[in-house]
Amino acid sequence: MNKLNQYLVFTLDEQRYALYLSAVERVVRIAELTPLPEAPDIVLGIINLQGRIIPVVNIRRRFNLPDREIEVSNQMIMSHTSKRVLALLVDVVEGIVERPEQEVILVEKILPDIEYVEGVVKLEDGLILIHDLERFLSLEEERKLEDAMKEGAVNQGAENG
Repeated sequence: MNKLNQYLVFTLDEQRYALYLSAVERVVRIAELTPLPEAPDIVLGIINLQGRIIPVVNIRRRFNLPDREIEVSNQMIMSHTSKRVLALLVDVVEGIVERPEQEVILVEKILPDIEYVEGVVKLEDGLILIHDLERFLSLEEERKLEDAMKEGAVNQGAENG
């Protein structure tokens, strides 16, 4: 039997990307960001979402796309890796696509050195790059973010105490 995979499709500029739906908690509108000193360059800041402090990452920087002004129409995808919850800032969330597993072309067959893309799905109207969220942050970025989040929590506690 063919296994169907579900993906949440989003755009950055005109290119479409996707995450496995199982890694997505929900999509929310852009919120006010609080800067997080000492965080990796890819982290725009943090947000407080229902009592959870979540780092917001600029996925554009990961794909070497030019930075853009944050607009009211931007959305954030609340997603999770095995280590943490991340908010990914995207231009537009297009929706959910289902495709049989065998239709995914693994990136190793196209270009083995692409770090953040797991595969490609061909649709009638173009290609979608499937993003590998588990490899999104390097070990160094992960460590730096963890330290910055701890430091931010300590400073937040000092301000409230």
